[in-house]
Amino acid sequence: MVGLSLFLALAVGLVVWLANREPTYHAPLGGPSGPQASQEDATRLLSALETAVRQQDARAGARLGAGVAAEHTLAGVVRNGQALRVTGFSLRYVDQVGGVAPDGSWAADVASTWRFAGYDARAEHPEVRVRFTPYRGRLRIAGIGGGGLRSPLWLSGPLQVRRSPDSLVLVDGTAGEADRLASLARVAVPQVRQVLPSWHGPVVVESPASEQALTHVLGAKPHQYDGIAAVTTTVDRGRSRNIPTHVFINPDVFGPLRGHGAQVVITHETTHVATHAATSRAPIWLVEGLADYVALHAQRLPVTTTAARIIALVRRSGAPGHLPDTQQFAAGAPHLEARYESAWLACRLLATDGGTRALVAFYRAVDAGQPLGSELRQHFGFGVGGLTKQWRILLSHLPA
Repeated sequence: MVGLSLFLALAVGLVVWLANREPTYHAPLGGPSGPQASQEDATRLLSALETAVRQQDARAGARLGAGVAAEHTLAGVVRNGQALRVTGFSLRYVDQVGGVAPDGSWAADVASTWRFAGYDARAEHPEVRVRFTPYRGRLRIAGIGGGGLRSPLWLSGPLQVRRSPDSLVLVDGTAGEADRLASLARVAVPQVRQVLPSWHGPVVVESPASEQALTHVLGAKPHQYDGIAAVTTTVDRGRSRNIPTHVFINPDVFGPLRGHGAQVVITHETTHVATHAATSRAPIWLVEGLADYVALHAQRLPVTTTAARIIALVRRSGAPGHLPDTQQFAAGAPHLEARYESAWLACRLLATDGGTRALVAFYRAVDAGQPLGSELRQHFGFGVGGLTKQWRILLSHLPA
């Protein structure tokens, strides 16, 4: 009995202790504290921006912005859409990025879609970063772009737009800069058709305000395009041949160019558009060499001018042992301009041996995935070794 009484007393004591001890976890009874992101409000804002662009209502676009700068930007986006004849524009909320700042601002990744009617055969689908913030008691758009994603130029703010049947030019700059670039693009298209008559254009050229802005437009790493005057690439990083390909200008490098130099750059890049260079399977010396062959074909400049850097390099170090490769064409690589000149001379050599038509047919075959060596033999009668030998001899005997 004593034992049983003791057991019952201990049991009762244990129940009382369990009932009265401080618990280690409390389930929250109320909602989360602090500012929160609202996907519903963000989706409504994105839909309203779609509507403003579709209805070409700049005032409606401006009302979606958080403050004067954002209002100016979004009104500019609507006007850009009108000038560029944007169709099929949509913005679909994907996911919040990071947390909400103490001031209530936050960001989200957004799937975008649009097409420049008459210039892009298919729609573009880049994912963009959109920033939201409370403003005057309501959620508003603070900005579009950044976050390591591509920041489409036409969504960045007011632009100068120039259009012709064969070219569309977008410039974040002055009217004079836009007029100059548009003139170069109008000349480039027929120059490309002289060598590639089956290409019918058009070309889209985009020029951000600076090299830094270019890295944001392309979602690139800092300094990735140092020393590069322009780059041709797909708009949303895809590898499909059907994705729109545009020319993007580095104004810090391109801006100082004048006359023949500026025209060669634009015609070179337009050739890349015509030959699907951004997704080509051809070796880089052929891709770049053909583009320079087309660009220089129309200029009729002396070889001492067009090959001055490779001439100097060969005089100093001798002829290279092989055709230039991808590493030698990387931004910041030593003697980069000389490598471009040497690739051009390889393509000029092929055109001299077999004619321009043979050079173009050779490129088309290799671009389609045919073996380089067998296509060289079919079109020119020698393989890679034979081309390299002739090319090295050519480089060694260029006039000083």
